[in-house]
Amino acid sequence: MAELLWRPSEQRIQKTNMYRFMNIVNDRHDLGLRDYDGLYQWSIANISDFWAAMWDFGGIIASRPYTEVVDDPGKMPGAKWFAGAYLNFAENLLRFRDDRTALIFKGEGRAVRLTYARLYDEVARLADSLKRLGIAPGDRVVGFMPNVPETIVAMLAAVSLGAVWSSCSPDFGIKGVLDRFGQIMPRVLFTTDGYFFKGREHDSLRRMADILKEIPTIEKVVVVPYVAKQPDIGFVPGAVHYDDFKSAASGLEIEFRQLPFEHPLYIMYSSGTTGLPKCMVQSAGGILIHHLKELMLHTDLTRADTIFYFTTCGWMMWNWLTSSLAVGATVVLYDGNPFHPHPGVLWEMAQDEKITVFGTSAG
Repeated sequence: MAELLWRPSEQRIQKTNMYRFMNIVNDRHDLGLRDYDGLYQWSIANISDFWAAMWDFGGIIASRPYTEVVDDPGKMPGAKWFAGAYLNFAENLLRFRDDRTALIFKGEGRAVRLTYARLYDEVARLADSLKRLGIAPGDRVVGFMPNVPETIVAMLAAVSLGAVWSSCSPDFGIKGVLDRFGQIMPRVLFTTDGYFFKGREHDSLRRMADILKEIPTIEKVVVVPYVAKQPDIGFVPGAVHYDDFKSAASGLEIEFRQLPFEHPLYIMYSSGTTGLPKCMVQSAGGILIHHLKELMLHTDLTRADTIFYFTTCGWMMWNWLTSSLAVGATVVLYDGNPFHPHPGVLWEMAQDEKITVFGTSAG
C-alpha cells in the first residue's frame, strides 16, 4: 500500500466548510455522521435532502422558493430540479458590494484591480446599455475575449437581463469561432482589439470583419481596448468602443431579471473532433448550485481566500472560477503565456498576491 504523504490535523478538519456542512446535516436530520465517507454515502442515498441542504448552505438568493427539489432523481436526462424557484445567476455572484477586492488581473499587457463595489457598478452600467439595446431573456451575447475583467463584467451584465452567454478564446481561428457562434445566432459580440502572447501583440479585429460576414444576427460589436488605447474600429460593421457603449451614469441599480431555475445561462461546446462542436446548454440554477457545492465543500473556499485558475475563456474552468464571486473570494485572472518571460511567472504571482487556491491545466 502506498505511503500516505499528508493528513490534515483534526483541528484543521473541524475548520473546513465540509465539516461545518456535515454538522448542519446532522442537526437537521438527527444523524451522527463523523467523516467524509459517511457524509458521501448519506448524500447519494438521500439526494433531495443533500441538495436542499446545499441550497441553504450556499445561501442561494431566489425571489421564489422551490416547491420540490427533484421530481425523479433516477430520470436522467429529464429530471426537473427545484421546480417553482425563480432566481438570477448574476444577482448571486454580485451579492457582495463592499470594498474588498473582487478581481485581480495580471497579463502581459496590463494589471487591474476591482473591488466588489466597483464590479457591481461596472456591471450595472453595462447592463443598462444592453437593456437599452433591447437585450432580453433568451438572447445570446458572446465574447471573443481574453481572460480580462471586462469579460466577466460583460457576462454578468448579459445574464442579469436573462440573456445566454457563450465565449471563445481569441486564439481561436475564424473557423473555430464560426463553428461555435455560427450555431447560436448571437445579437451582441464583445471583443478586444487584440491580445498578448509571449510578448507579442496579436490582432483580433481583422478576423472580426470576416466573422461578421458569416453571422448576420450580430447587431453590435463592443470593442474593449487592450493592445491599443484607442483602436481603429471603423472597418468593423456595427462596432463601438466599450467606454462609449457603457452607460455614463453612476449609482445605477441592476434590475436582476428573475427566471426559472432551469433558464439557460451558458452555451458551451464539445471539442469538435467529430464534426461541428456540440452545443451544451447549462442552466442558471444548476450551474450556480453545482459550482457552489464544488467551491465551498470540495475547494473549501471562503471570503478570506484568493483563488486562481490558469484558463482561457474558451474552457469551462473560466466559468467555474468566475462563480467564486458568489462566495466573496478574491479571483485572480491571468492572460498570456504562463512561461513568459520565464517559467516562474505564475509562481511569482501566487507569492505576490498571496493566492491560497492555485489551479492550472496539465500542460
